[in-house]
Amino acid sequence: MKSAIFKSVAISAVTLAAGAIGIQTAVAEYPEKTVEVITHAGNGGGTDVTTRMMMLRARREIGSDMVVVNKKGGGGAVAMDHYLTLPSDGHAILTFTIGHAATVAKNETEMKLSDVRPIARGTDDPQILMVRCGVYNDADDFVAQQKNEPITYGTTHLGNIDDVSAFMFTKKGGMQTPKILPFDGGGELATQLVAGAVDAAVLNLAEAGSQIDAGDVCPIVVLADNRMSALPDTPTAKEMGIPVSFSTVRGFVVHKDTPDDVAEKIEAALLKSMNHNVYQGFLTSVGLDSTSVVGSQEWGNQLNTMVNDMSAALKELGFIE
Repeated sequence: MKSAIFKSVAISAVTLAAGAIGIQTAVAEYPEKTVEVITHAGNGGGTDVTTRMMMLRARREIGSDMVVVNKKGGGGAVAMDHYLTLPSDGHAILTFTIGHAATVAKNETEMKLSDVRPIARGTDDPQILMVRCGVYNDADDFVAQQKNEPITYGTTHLGNIDDVSAFMFTKKGGMQTPKILPFDGGGELATQLVAGAVDAAVLNLAEAGSQIDAGDVCPIVVLADNRMSALPDTPTAKEMGIPVSFSTVRGFVVHKDTPDDVAEKIEAALLKSMNHNVYQGFLTSVGLDSTSVVGSQEWGNQLNTMVNDMSAALKELGFIE
């Protein structure tokens, strides 16, 4: 009897050991080929640059080459729908942004947030309302004048974060509904703001860096929970009693069915690469800091909040029913 028990215990021990070896082998064997990072942005755009800066060090941390695969169109829908067709083995990573959250909220993609697993956030870049220097005395004057008559805001999107930011800021602040004039990109918008084509622009800090340095453009309100370290004198909307907070966030996700050990290895590699001074230097160059980089738990919470907030805002503004 004892012999049978000992034999059973021995077999169980061997089985457990084999299982442990199998888990270790799964980690050790990943990656087995080049890792693709799917983005919706063209070469040189903010999302494309953020992705490539992450990959500079992540290649060596993951232990494989990494390549960007651009799938443009549909506010990220093309990239998301393409990603759903790829295997859940960790050899494809999707760059996920606030624009993707809006597309998910509008049901313009087959992807649901439940289809992906958060890995890490790379940037948290607040939306900033900018004006030509000297036109408004300060943020209070900027708000006061819009309560009397609407002004024209320049954006780089329609039905997305830029115009949602402008609409929600004016709506929650009791201002007149703004006129929206879209442009092809942040660089062109910053130039047109200086030229007087619009009264205000919704931009990220890096998009108007040269005009700010030249004294032509002045950030007047930051749509964030806290002041930016690069703009310590620029108030937030929340400080002014206007409950609006929107950021251009960029991060990374994988398929929900990606094996835990593989997803954890990817997260560790991306966090290590983005906490390296190479990536941190990139953040500094675009007016951000180390707080942009967070892991899967905080990034996952923000993903849920982003989609819910975008859905609520788009419904309130009539973009979706």
